[in-house]
Amino acid sequence: MILTAKLISRLTLYHSILTELEEEGTETVSSPQIAELLKIDDSQVRKDIKFLGKSGKTKVGYKVTEVRKLIEKTLGFEKTKDAFVVGAGNLGLALAKYDDFKYYGFNILALFDNDPLKIDITVNGKQVFHIAKLPDLTRRLNVEIAILTVPKSFAQDTADYLVASGIKYIWNFTPTVLKLPDNVQVWNENLIGNFLQFTKDI
Repeated sequence: MILTAKLISRLTLYHSILTELEEEGTETVSSPQIAELLKIDDSQVRKDIKFLGKSGKTKVGYKVTEVRKLIEKTLGFEKTKDAFVVGAGNLGLALAKYDDFKYYGFNILALFDNDPLKIDITVNGKQVFHIAKLPDLTRRLNVEIAILTVPKSFAQDTADYLVASGIKYIWNFTPTVLKLPDNVQVWNENLIGNFLQFTKDI
């Protein structure tokens, strides 16, 4: 089995469930229990966990801690990945306040904006810098990942600036299809598309 985007998505959901069970003191969980929570077939859960190299025991299930650690190893949670948020608007600030990123080895170091009213404020222990400081801090802190949350009209120019500053990976929350060099990886977070897919039957 290949580690596809859909598989990664399911594994992160399993990880959330397992983390919560572990915090509650639960030692084992079955595939039907996980499947019921996610409204999917339990055979899919078994197939995914088997991909991790783990098989459950009949009438016992899986050891919660073991499977959680296997997911973390498979998805690279153990290696911390530093990132910048570019755009300190409502979405950028919300992402900076989201503490659960730490469970996935994702560490937001700082935010950047060009609004004088936002420069030097601190959000969840993270400072907002003027965008002009991004190239220097990118090099000094060896950051390769940026979360782009600027308005649509500024998305392409800002992305170009990020690439020129040394950013190699962009998590794009803007509704813009960016045109960037082939050596820069972009993940487009399609919020509207996901919402329409979720509500298509309403």
